[in-house]
Amino acid sequence: MAWRRLGLVFVPDGSLPWARSHAALPAPIHLAGDAFRFFYCSRDTQRRSHVGWVDVEVSEAPRVLDVAREPALAPGEDGTFDDSGIGIGCIVELEDGLSIYYMGWNLGVRSPWRNAIGLARSRTPSEAFERLSPGPILDRSPEDPYTLSYPCVLRFGPADWRMWYGSNLTPAVGNADMQHAIKLARSVDGVHWTRDGRTVVGFAAETEHALARPSVTKVGDRLLMCFACRGQRYRLGAASSDDGVTWARLDAVMGLGPSGTGWESEMTCYPALFWHRGSLWLAYNGNGYGATGFGLARWEGELPL
Repeated sequence: MAWRRLGLVFVPDGSLPWARSHAALPAPIHLAGDAFRFFYCSRDTQRRSHVGWVDVEVSEAPRVLDVAREPALAPGEDGTFDDSGIGIGCIVELEDGLSIYYMGWNLGVRSPWRNAIGLARSRTPSEAFERLSPGPILDRSPEDPYTLSYPCVLRFGPADWRMWYGSNLTPAVGNADMQHAIKLARSVDGVHWTRDGRTVVGFAAETEHALARPSVTKVGDRLLMCFACRGQRYRLGAASSDDGVTWARLDAVMGLGPSGTGWESEMTCYPALFWHRGSLWLAYNGNGYGATGFGLARWEGELPL
């Protein structure tokens, strides 16, 4: 039982002004057959992150089918919470279109950035996303006093939405390493959220200090989560849960570390779990937080849940 790496799939060629580098935070949706659209975040010359997409044939030998020429979502207007960039958390497919839940940020002074969670919508995969509002749907609060990051949202019923998201446990001043764990929020409509500030996935070792970009999928009547976890360097961790609140770490059997060579030689990060033809797949980034693009892996064997 293990992830079988299928290699690097896509990295921008640098020819587009909004996508000079990076294909970070891949977020897949199924189009038809073996074709998936992977939304991703790229950077312009000012290092501001935009959302683009690439269509990929998901198979034993993945190949690129098409690449967006224009961004699906650009940074917000000056003065808004996402004027310095956008980081995709997840894409939720609904009856009337797609919702993208994302982390937006603007630059700080004593702390390098300020993050909050936003929502944008599109009627079809090919149309640009429009923000629900200029402001975030989840911002700093007494429950999350410092900063928030990449959300993963699942809908369990008409009035049962759940979001797993990252939250700093301590202030991040200067270049100090952050203490960043995963928390849970709930909603009846996917827009208005309640939270209690409790950590639901914390650190597995004293050397670990950051968990980011949770990706949650259903496996029968259980939940499986993958996430980026950082000690000396980023790698992929995993956890399982019956209720979405209490999680048991599975890093030893379902984690994925750097390969030692090539595009993922230094780190693995920013995972996205998805199902295709009865198998569990994983899209993820390697070196440079997506600077070397994203690749795919497929789980082989029974899931250890």
